[in-house]
Amino acid sequence: MWRRPRPLPVAPPIVVSRAFDTVSDTLRWGETISELFDRQGVAGLALDRFDDEVALDPRRLRAGMVFTFVRELPGIVPVEVSVRPDAARIVRYRHTADGWTALVDTIRWSPDVVRLEGAIDHSLYVALDGLVADSVLERGERTRLAWELAEIYAWTVDFTRDIRPGDHFQILLERDVSSEGEVRFGRVLAADLTIMGRRLPAFRFVHPDNSLAYYDDRGLSLRRAFLRYPVRFRRISSRFSSARLHPVLGVTRKHVGIDYAADRGTPVMATADGVVLRAGLAGGYGRLVEIRHKNGIITRYAHLNGFAKGVRKGSRVIQGQTIGYVGMTGLANAPHLHYEFREHGRPRNPLAVDFGNGDPISEGERAAFDVRRQQLEQRLYPPEQSFAQGGE
Repeated sequence: MWRRPRPLPVAPPIVVSRAFDTVSDTLRWGETISELFDRQGVAGLALDRFDDEVALDPRRLRAGMVFTFVRELPGIVPVEVSVRPDAARIVRYRHTADGWTALVDTIRWSPDVVRLEGAIDHSLYVALDGLVADSVLERGERTRLAWELAEIYAWTVDFTRDIRPGDHFQILLERDVSSEGEVRFGRVLAADLTIMGRRLPAFRFVHPDNSLAYYDDRGLSLRRAFLRYPVRFRRISSRFSSARLHPVLGVTRKHVGIDYAADRGTPVMATADGVVLRAGLAGGYGRLVEIRHKNGIITRYAHLNGFAKGVRKGSRVIQGQTIGYVGMTGLANAPHLHYEFREHGRPRNPLAVDFGNGDPISEGERAAFDVRRQQLEQRLYPPEQSFAQGGE
């Protein structure tokens, strides 16, 4: 017997009792916050008169900060102003009958582990930029990842010369994901690069004193006595040569260092621990820092725009410390760093010096390292993939 179907439930109508309009505006270069507020019709809001958690110093607000203004229609005066001063919070200022109040929305960031794999044909950065989607890491964060890998392998790989078609990368990285859906690069947990047919694994290990280092699968540190590169550079503009046409003098003569093209002001790092022999003007070198290291080795950093604070004759520096900034002082026609490596007075090609193997993990930490390495290997390598320890 046919039965009449039951009537479907009817949802109650949605009644809009208050309508709002939301617009965003950017603090412009050279503009004060008062000028921005005047443009949006905000009055009586002093950002520095609240408790420390929500107060903002108008003098410290930077150009490019985005403010959001909410108006209750048909009104034209904002009833709420919000801004995100840093990655961890959104500050909201609300207008009430008693004036402006403030509150903070906390942005939660949670760690997330991601595995990446792909081919490197010509450039590690180009490979990462082409194979990693924006949803995994945005372009700027991919650049951070590329430089992190370059720093991890700074002692073992020349990324300007060693890359060949068919090279390969596997990376296990930790990224941070916010409650707003943003993603940012965190740290490299493990990596395995195949460069010129040679496997180069790296595993992050935190020591009991909270210092960290990267070791290969045999427990040998990737760190060496000298960094391969003293600066984050765009390209090598001139190599070590017995006969080079000088770009300023126009004559052919020896070039006993490596020139790294980089933007003016890029930090320059000491490639090893040492003592500063001089920091000042030195003829064609322009502003120069010269450092004495162990075993009769001296390094030179030339054409600097300026020196880092505290870098002077007799001061001690450590590997990776900023000692100056890229410039084009002296005989230079473009911003770059001229870097020299001298051993017992004789210039050596910095890219051809062999610094041997790194120090092994201590016996007391060996068991903890092996456990951590095995944990990372399980996530770095797919189940069907395995390598013999220390294999090629």
